[in-house]
Amino acid sequence: MTRQHFIVNATLAGIGAMVSSLEALAISESKRIRVAIIGCGSVSTQYLPHLTASPQVEVVSVCDIIYQRAVNRAAEYKIANHYDHIDKQLAGAPFELLVNLTDMQEHGRLNKIALSKGKHVWSEKPMANTYKEGRELLDLALQKKLRFWGAPAVVNSPQFAFMSKAIQDGKLGKISSAHAHYGHEGPGWSAFFYEKGGGSLPDLGVYNIATLTGLLGPAKSLIAMTNIITPERKVDNKGLIKVEAEDNAMIIMEHAGGTLSHIQCGFNYFDPYGHGGKGQEKPSISIWGTKGNMSLVGYDWAPAGVDMATHDEPATKRHLPDPGKYKWQEGATVVADALLNNKELLINPEHALHVLDIMEAARASSTTGQKISLHSTFHWPIFGKSIVNRE
Repeated sequence: MTRQHFIVNATLAGIGAMVSSLEALAISESKRIRVAIIGCGSVSTQYLPHLTASPQVEVVSVCDIIYQRAVNRAAEYKIANHYDHIDKQLAGAPFELLVNLTDMQEHGRLNKIALSKGKHVWSEKPMANTYKEGRELLDLALQKKLRFWGAPAVVNSPQFAFMSKAIQDGKLGKISSAHAHYGHEGPGWSAFFYEKGGGSLPDLGVYNIATLTGLLGPAKSLIAMTNIITPERKVDNKGLIKVEAEDNAMIIMEHAGGTLSHIQCGFNYFDPYGHGGKGQEKPSISIWGTKGNMSLVGYDWAPAGVDMATHDEPATKRHLPDPGKYKWQEGATVVADALLNNKELLINPEHALHVLDIMEAARASSTTGQKISLHSTFHWPIFGKSIVNRE
């Protein structure tokens, strides 16, 4: 993306925000956003309790191509309407916001259908299957004066805010390097994680990429290696399958000022804390600078504190040892609040697109063995005056 393209899109985003503020005044007389959920698998069991507990949300329908799952979720959470196809959902009970929790390979297609029908969209990660597709979807949303966001919501945590402020305040000096990792033994309930368009990058690495670019700024270039460690997997819905997408990945990114960051993720990591990460109190993200260092304790989607040591305070001290109200599945609820009350969010669709660009570039780098330059960007830092790191 050129600087001119970026500025034009940022301007369009601002116009979209102003228009949405007018729409928000009339969006729901009951002061609630009507939400429709598509995808009633495992992730819905995390989103639905959060959404149905919100006084600003009315979940009006659920949808799944495995219809019984939609029926079950509707009964469990007392939702009036359930469908087996997005077309039926769009033609059914009226709603303003679609929450897309389907298999990641379906995100781009379904998001386009919803946007084309005039619906705002919150999409689980990734928001599309390629950067080009995601860019076209965001442009479509802007043209139709709609809002379109993509998970994850890691920038919302108080630990992220603390780390960002420490960096911007110069407490670590000039940042030289960073490392992030996230992995486990791999999901066993569905094949889509291992099929084409799946993989450890969009399922796991996406969190770390969002966090590190959020803290250090957009990546200028990267080099990466990905491969498959376990060529066959046994999963609940299809039995024994051939693994097609990477289950092992490492990326080195270069940010503005020469900062280098490293990300590793995979489905072949023995983790005593398991997929849910309960009880994880060891650092998963570390950042080093000329005057200090700090580490995020726990995972960025479930933070448990920030350890920091500096020249001025060399004894490592733990800050914010509680995630507070932040929950990784809060994105759709926060978005509903933003639509209802005309709020701007820390979660930025341009940031989600940049993360998608990085994942696609990482695969290209692994295939070609070459360093890949990136041209997508987003307003940064997340907190404070925005900087465009492109000429």
